[in-house]
Amino acid sequence: MDAGALNSQPRCLRLDADDNVAVALQDLVSGRIVVVGSCDGDSVDAKEPIARGHKIALCSIAEGGSVRKHGVPIGFATQPIAAGAWVHTHNCRSALDERSHTLDPHSGAPTDTKYV
Repeated sequence: MDAGALNSQPRCLRLDADDNVAVALQDLVSGRIVVVGSCDGDSVDAKEPIARGHKIALCSIAEGGSVRKHGVPIGFATQPIAAGAWVHTHNCRSALDERSHTLDPHSGAPTDTKYV
């Protein structure tokens, strides 16, 4: 692939060579996404739209498997996650905050609390 084509493709950022997720650098749609960072030149096929700043799986992650970002586990898959899928509270439980499984994936609002 030539450098001009590479520079025009949507991108995500892998922060550490051991990460199995990357961060979307722009809103992504389905299709080929260039992975930049510690593994320049790699790519992944996005399976769905992913908002800028959200995570995309770089490889398949089994249910219960570790989600790694910054070179450390940040969470665990609550269901199998395909390479190229959006990784968020609908399919990942935080290793840092046990409340994460009760948050709405789009608004971040708790789903286990009723407001009156």
